[in-house]
Amino acid sequence: MAADAVPDAVKALVVDDEFIEFRSLQKKTATLTEPPVALEYAQSVDAALEKLGAGKFDLILLDNRLLPNADFRETVPKLRGNGYTGPIGVVSMDISDGYFQQFPDYGVDFRIGKEEIDAETLQYIIREYVTYNVPDVWKDDYNR
Repeated sequence: MAADAVPDAVKALVVDDEFIEFRSLQKKTATLTEPPVALEYAQSVDAALEKLGAGKFDLILLDNRLLPNADFRETVPKLRGNGYTGPIGVVSMDISDGYFQQFPDYGVDFRIGKEEIDAETLQYIIREYVTYNVPDVWKDDYNR
């Protein structure tokens, strides 16, 4: 689904060199309606930069390891250096390595394991990191 296919949706760009990871996330979040989410895919940082130049995204979910870059310590500065100021989450099979403790130093907002992402988790991430019109039913949660 293209990011512009759902009006008023939270637009998320998934950057992963494995298309199957994107399709898996699409299936896991297909039932998410509050907020509606439109996912778009980029296979590389260069492809992500092209998409960012062509449109606005509310959130980036970035695979930790993308060839030819080593990890988020190289890829996130490229996204930030191109002017993206929204939230970036690094997604990895294993987030226990010590260098993940440095994620704020590189412009990363959060890190998450690939097995942890589902509709409920994505909804939580959006609530925490993306600015959009919060539904009335959620407002009590924010007024505590």
